[in-house]
Amino acid sequence: MILSIFLIIIGFALLVKGADFLVEGSSSIAKKFHIPEIIIGLTIVSIGTSMPELFVSLTSALEGHSDMSMGNVIGSNIANLLLILGLSTVIRPIKFQKETRLIEMPMCLLITIIFMIFCNTGTGISKIEAIILLVLFVIFILYTIIMGKKGEEFDKEDTIIELKAEGEKVSIFKSIIFIILGIIGLKVGGDLTVDNALVVARYFNLSEKIISLTILAVGTSLPELVTSVTAAIKGNSDIAIGNIIGSNIFNMLFIIGVSAFINPIIYNSSYNLEMIILIIGILLLSLFPIIPPKNQMNRSNGLIYLIMYVVYMVILFVH
Repeated sequence: MILSIFLIIIGFALLVKGADFLVEGSSSIAKKFHIPEIIIGLTIVSIGTSMPELFVSLTSALEGHSDMSMGNVIGSNIANLLLILGLSTVIRPIKFQKETRLIEMPMCLLITIIFMIFCNTGTGISKIEAIILLVLFVIFILYTIIMGKKGEEFDKEDTIIELKAEGEKVSIFKSIIFIILGIIGLKVGGDLTVDNALVVARYFNLSEKIISLTILAVGTSLPELVTSVTAAIKGNSDIAIGNIIGSNIFNMLFIIGVSAFINPIIYNSSYNLEMIILIIGILLLSLFPIIPPKNQMNRSNGLIYLIMYVVYMVILFVH
């Protein structure tokens, strides 16, 4: 039992470090081909922070644990929104970018609603629905690249340069080694995390749902947590919203899309409570910019999110 908990911690460490290696190697190669840094940040870096969720959900789906695959994504999205964004905002208030208010938050809300509808039609996410999710993901990436080229509105370039500056002098060979090590770390970390989370669940007589919504969800959200909290401490807390929204969209469209395409995912209708909480959280996020002080999320808003997360955790274990 203690060994399983230790192996889960090792798994999380491999997932986080694997994602870091993958991002560093991919970014270095992208720079060699003169891809703009803003594009690297909005694609490779944002996707890289969601790699742990991808490998854990893929491993769960391939092993036939649909509850863990779905719970990891939904739980991670709730943790990203309520816990991580809430914590980042308590550290430092966040200013909303215009495109975030007008485009990205409504987009995230719409995708969440579509995702919930797909989950509740039939027995879960079918291959056809998985393809639709992946097509929507491609559209989202194209939107990200188009908006990224406008650069001025995002005000993220300095941070991206800071994150990736070390990769500029890395050779192609070393970058490829980083990518390979990153993928190996993610794969081994994903296997260790899922397999030992099941052992812990059985030991405490907990359902796969609870394990995936708590331990796995928070554990695989560690890259987002580190990125958002670090940005908040450095005074770049507005990056947190873009990171969270992008990660949540990626989780629903790409991770579930790929997992369900490989092996259709059966949906447990008890997750509808989590889906409703997620939708309420996004609706609140859409209201924060129009409540004084306008166009920002202040510390009291962040505190509301943190209280919501604690209440949700209590409901989850008491229910």
